[in-house]
Amino acid sequence: MAIIKKFRIKSFKNLNPIVEFKDISLSYGNRLILDNISFSINEGEIFGMLGPNGVGKSTIFNLLVGLINPNSGTIKIENSEVTEYPVYLRTKKFKTSYCPQYGGYFGELTLLDNLRAISEIVIEKKNFRQERINFLISRFELDNLKEIKAKYLSGGQKRKLVLALALLSDPKVLLLDEPFAALDVLTIKMLQEIIVNLQQENRITVIICDHQARDLLACVDTAMILNNGKIVAQDTPSNLVNNIKAKNAYFGDNFKFN
Repeated sequence: MAIIKKFRIKSFKNLNPIVEFKDISLSYGNRLILDNISFSINEGEIFGMLGPNGVGKSTIFNLLVGLINPNSGTIKIENSEVTEYPVYLRTKKFKTSYCPQYGGYFGELTLLDNLRAISEIVIEKKNFRQERINFLISRFELDNLKEIKAKYLSGGQKRKLVLALALLSDPKVLLLDEPFAALDVLTIKMLQEIIVNLQQENRITVIICDHQARDLLACVDTAMILNNGKIVAQDTPSNLVNNIKAKNAYFGDNFKFN
């Protein structure tokens, strides 16, 4: 697949970490998931996470939004420690939003009613709700699907709906869990272009976790490889695929990016 991004932010003029993990460890019983990991994500960056199943990618998402807490270490959003903040405060105060891999919508409601329902929760000003809904319907070309129940939408249409729902609150940090899974090539390209446009037009920080390595690398500025509870490597896509540690832990010798 062709490169989606016309540019990548290799070095920010003003480094401004919006998300910081410091010395984070987490275990489930005797199983160590994350082993004293530290990393940061800059404001406006598209950041990707790769690694084998069970290495903690989704766990990092759950830690960031507040569904679980680490055994040790600190998590910061916009320089504020949020380790003990509940989910709703992280969402409201720090404007984080999460697109899950599965679900994320009300199947029995129409596309429009899904947007109306969530807008009542995340948009306080009533007179702004319909304006925001109309904007997102237009942006994602969903107008002809407004009255269709969500459960009858195609896979790509459901992804667009869930993304629109996540953007209702005008977030600063957007988490996408497996956005490219089980989609056709054209739909993946469409989603990649949407993600890149969110960065360029809205300065949203996007964090992507996916097993589709090529699709993820085509639209991120930076990516990291996780394995055995550790960060194996973190770099730009072109550097990462040539990193010997990343090859040994994830890509293998025959992986080609371009």
